[in-house]
Amino acid sequence: MSAPTTIYGIDLGTTYSCIAYVDEYGKANTIPNAEGERTTPSVVFFDGAQRIVGNEAKNNAVLHPDQIAQLVKREMGKSDWVFAYDGVEYSAEEISSYILRKLAGDAEIAGHTVTDVVITCPAYFGINEREATVKAGQLAGLMVRSIINEPTTAAIAYGLHTNDDQVVLVYDLGGGTFDITMIEIRAGLINVIATGGDHFLGGRNWDEVIVQYLAHQWSELTASAEDPIGDPETLQDLFGKAEAGKKALSSREKTDIAVTHAGKREKVSLTREKFNELTAALLERTIAHTHNMLKEAAKKAYTRFDKILLVGGSTRMPQVAERLRAEFNIEAQLFEPDESVAKGAALYGQKLAIGDAIKIKLETWGETSGAAAAPAVVEKARQAVADELGLTLPSVQRYDSLTITNVTSHSFGVVSLDQHHQEGVSNLIRINDAVPAQVTQRFGSAEDSQENVEIRIMENNISEERVELNLCTEIGQAVLDLPPHLPAGSPIEITFHLNEQGRLHATAKELSANRTIHVEIETSRVISQEKFAEAKTRSKHLVVA
Repeated sequence: MSAPTTIYGIDLGTTYSCIAYVDEYGKANTIPNAEGERTTPSVVFFDGAQRIVGNEAKNNAVLHPDQIAQLVKREMGKSDWVFAYDGVEYSAEEISSYILRKLAGDAEIAGHTVTDVVITCPAYFGINEREATVKAGQLAGLMVRSIINEPTTAAIAYGLHTNDDQVVLVYDLGGGTFDITMIEIRAGLINVIATGGDHFLGGRNWDEVIVQYLAHQWSELTASAEDPIGDPETLQDLFGKAEAGKKALSSREKTDIAVTHAGKREKVSLTREKFNELTAALLERTIAHTHNMLKEAAKKAYTRFDKILLVGGSTRMPQVAERLRAEFNIEAQLFEPDESVAKGAALYGQKLAIGDAIKIKLETWGETSGAAAAPAVVEKARQAVADELGLTLPSVQRYDSLTITNVTSHSFGVVSLDQHHQEGVSNLIRINDAVPAQVTQRFGSAEDSQENVEIRIMENNISEERVELNLCTEIGQAVLDLPPHLPAGSPIEITFHLNEQGRLHATAKELSANRTIHVEIETSRVISQEKFAEAKTRSKHLVVA
């Protein structure tokens, strides 16, 4: 038996990205990029037919601000967002594919062949964003085996190396996004209880506050009417210095930053105390999201937790641990903030690879795979896989038996009429329901002799059973034809199935004649098939470095 395909873990981050794999000893390792660094800036420099990704792109941001694409993760799943260069419009998916190609290409330089991947995303990503992430991987020429939530992979990386049963909060503050997730960890089980977060809250927001402060201080010191922020080159320079200053204040109480604009240069001093004061409101937003998530967890009878794991580079700011300690009286634990998400994704990839190998072994023997297989046969297959792959049996058992349960970060429902014949949305699947989820609900036709029913499928971020229509986003629709002469109120059954990848399948059935329609949600808010084909063709003529 040949070794199964290695499934690599990729943390496709807003500001930095990372790739990892599991070695022959079962240890997850990040792969340094061509520059020798373990994380790569998620920045793309458009330079003719070249797409330069990483530090070199970031360094060119000051000189060529109009040729720099960054923070595109915040735009995933938005079909109306584009980056224009040389007369061509590029989607967030296409730009993200360049970052993925850079990671895979640098891994190849290091001796790896990257074909199959698990890509992480924020826990609160909806269908549009998750589908967009898959498309980015496909554009990069990768087989995307799974899209998995970032806090979940961090918990996998942590949970596989602890024997203690515990409930942890994963506080994930990255460069552009914030997740807060409660996860129960037990032997062989990683169970997500509840999750929350903010698509537009991350270290970049802290940088923006510093930029505003630096610009204001420069204006006061020079008594100039010039606005440093109004100049693209100065603005890019300020962002670079703001990030460096923020990092300096993680280990020092004060830093001096040189601000140059319109031929005038001034030294601006920034203390950690002032920095904390300026950014306190941002930190409080994370605390508010945390309490909102805890309320959702309490609905499931989880009212306490044992640890807080700090994930994401922005959690290195001392103010984060200090504020969490003050709020929850727990010493937060910094857990490989830059690498744990990619490593956890690689460990999940290892689980998938071992599961594939066991399935193939069972099928070779003519046995049924999955839960239907006899335990003794499964154990025999595990031993065979362990022997042939040079792994220990306990290692294979641990990966194969590991159960990971996740929750949905959005609610999904259909447009329906209430008793007053007012339109609204009836949520079938609600935020923090465990996935996979399958829910069936019965509705009735609205009028006598109604010819058809329009099924409008909606997504929202509200946990209530009934939601106002204007608070929802339509993600799919279909028409169910009805038999003639049906009375009003004739039963129509709608079933939603949400899989582990966060993809939704809907079925509508008219019960008297058993007419059924199936709707696979193909969201229109990601890159279209036409534009996908164009991007795929373009990629053949581009060099990514």
